[in-house]
Amino acid sequence: MDLAVKDIRRHLGKFLATIAGVSMLLAIVLVMNGIFRGNIADGVWLIEHTATDLWVVERGRGGPFNESSRMPADAWKSVAATPGIARASPFVLYTAQRELAGRAKEQIFTVIGYDVFGGLGGPGRLVEGRKIEAAHYEIVVDAKLGLALGERVELSGDTYTVVGVASGAVDGSGNPLVYMALGDAQKVQFEQDDRAVVAARAATLRRLDRAGWRGEAAQRLLPLVGSAPAQVNAVLVELAPGADGAAVAQHIRDWLYFNVYTTDEERALMVEGRLARMSGVLGLFRSLLVLVSIVIIALIVYVLTIEKIKSIATLKLIGAPNRVIVRLIMEQSLALTLASFGGAWLLREAIAPTFPRTLEFLPQETALTFGVMLAGGVVASLMAIWHALRTPPQLALGG
Repeated sequence: MDLAVKDIRRHLGKFLATIAGVSMLLAIVLVMNGIFRGNIADGVWLIEHTATDLWVVERGRGGPFNESSRMPADAWKSVAATPGIARASPFVLYTAQRELAGRAKEQIFTVIGYDVFGGLGGPGRLVEGRKIEAAHYEIVVDAKLGLALGERVELSGDTYTVVGVASGAVDGSGNPLVYMALGDAQKVQFEQDDRAVVAARAATLRRLDRAGWRGEAAQRLLPLVGSAPAQVNAVLVELAPGADGAAVAQHIRDWLYFNVYTTDEERALMVEGRLARMSGVLGLFRSLLVLVSIVIIALIVYVLTIEKIKSIATLKLIGAPNRVIVRLIMEQSLALTLASFGGAWLLREAIAPTFPRTLEFLPQETALTFGVMLAGGVVASLMAIWHALRTPPQLALGG
């Protein structure tokens, strides 16, 4: 006779309710694992999926992801002339919050502007459509934005057509990406409201007037002092075959006075900078959840043992060997842990497709969590076994 199975059948409702409660707690642990890894995956996705050897940014900046980087629009030409470089392309990156295609609320997304005619920095992971092929008014979007292929979107007074849909294309904060031709991206970024333009023009004319420039002379100077020069955020570099990347980067630093990072260095900047604090917070919560889960499992197993302490005393009174009691407690503890983890895994799989952030699950991490929980269940069993073996047989008689 298997006493553990018999006892579970006798209190089946209570046992299933306990499994359901522990499963929900363990599901939070597993989802937190996915959030932790997904936060890092989102943070470096754009870096790892932009096919470039070097990132050239403004001098003294850690851009273009951790902080803003502003470079002259034609800086890529000087970079392209550097020995050892096969190709250099301008790159624009900024976050926007706009209403898209008549949606009820504004959406946050990151605009990527690049040279669509053979330049670097174009979209990857296309699941529908194609890349941008026209100089203007075509965009590629991430599926999170909910825009369909062929849908029209108005931005800064122009209408753009969705020609491609990507999957998982996000920035460091998990916001979906919108790819545009370089000129279109710059227009959306710097386009001002008409009233703001009029106000800025009037302010510039007043400054010119105070400086002694009036009438026609002021009107001629206005375009020169009233508008900011076009800018880009970075220059992407593809090295020539056999070129020494370190030597090329040093040449750009010494002669063009820009900062240069490899893809690995840019990734390290992101992981150790912008993502570090959030990863630390998520890691702490994950550790706390694992610890709390183990404690709760231990308490549940202990309480289940205390509830049948008189039955255990009766077993000892009739001469049952200690191994029968050990097996009873150990089997129930392992059944609770295994069933709860299985339920948690099913809940995780149900939650993942509709979760608002990227969840990335590593098999080895899931296995490690399972091992920790199983070890916690065994330790809980040992605590309960220690108490049960110390129970005097006369307790069965009311002593």
